Amino acid sequence: TDIFSVLKGGGSTLLGYIGIDTIIEQMRKKTMKTGFEFNIMVVGHSGLGKSTLVNTLFKSQVSRKSAGWARDEKIPKTVEIKSVSHVIEEGGVKMKLTVVDTPGFGDQINNDNCWEPISKYINEQFEKFLKEEVNITRKKRIPDTRVHCCIYFISPTGHTLRQLDMEFMKRLSHSVNIIPVIAKADTMTIEERQEFKQRVRKELEMSGIEFYPQKEFDDDMEDKSDNDKIRETMPFAVVGSDKEYQVNNKRVLGRKTAWGIVEVENPNHCEFAQLRDFLIRSHLQDLKEVTHNIHYETYRAKRLNDNGGLHPISTNGTHDSNL
Repeated sequence: TDIFSVLKGGGSTLLGYIGIDTIIEQMRKKTMKTGFEFNIMVVGHSGLGKSTLVNTLFKSQVSRKSAGWARDEKIPKTVEIKSVSHVIEEGGVKMKLTVVDTPGFGDQINNDNCWEPISKYINEQFEKFLKEEVNITRKKRIPDTRVHCCIYFISPTGHTLRQLDMEFMKRLSHSVNIIPVIAKADTMTIEERQEFKQRVRKELEMSGIEFYPQKEFDDDMEDKSDNDKIRETMPFAVVGSDKEYQVNNKRVLGRKTAWGIVEVENPNHCEFAQLRDFLIRSHLQDLKEVTHNIHYETYRAKRLNDNGGLHPISTNGTHDSNL
């Protein structure tokens, strides 16, 4: 229930201009000055184009690999968590983007419990934020390292989801916003792609796995209608590329094959543009809000409850982040 539905009697008629509408401009100016943070995690086994996709999304070399990652780096024996931050500026708006990578995930002979280090990392960021929040003298602005979004890369097998995919999404869907994508979608025909998407959706539904945007968090009918359209097209079948080619006298991002060029931002070729519009242009703020109001709130309530609501965190307790 919002504040307006609580107030009975409808809106008051104004006798003249007050200037309430300038609040939006005031907020915009403040945001322009302070900038904002966005933390995105990429999960999936090696070779699915995770780094390339993130670079394509933000049209810059923001992935860990771009930041001096050696091509011959061996796949780690266990899942590691590596993050790299960049400040991106566009139209006077500054965004501190942190890309969290999970090398080693799904690459072992035995992948049992390989979601655990990722879950631990997500909770450690909640813990860091909570520590700052319960301090008597709090920072004016708490640094936010919480993971706002996790892009989960599904292998384009055309068959079914792997047990690991199901396990990961089931375990983590209640602590992070998971956006599943079908990687390297140009390896499948349009028909194969559609069939695979439907199969994946059905499997997730049958297992009761909810991905972002979750139905239960739709604010109103307009929200529900917009999100329903998005949910119907998920998981997005994507292709990433940071290489440009000339097509019809236009420079386009694409992948060159013997048969032609797969244009990354062409909706007839893949669903990258839909993913980008959804992730950055329409739902970025909502991803942050759901993280704060739902996932972090759940963690916070549990932690305070477990500690009887008093002195929730000791400064040298076992819950200290070791990152």
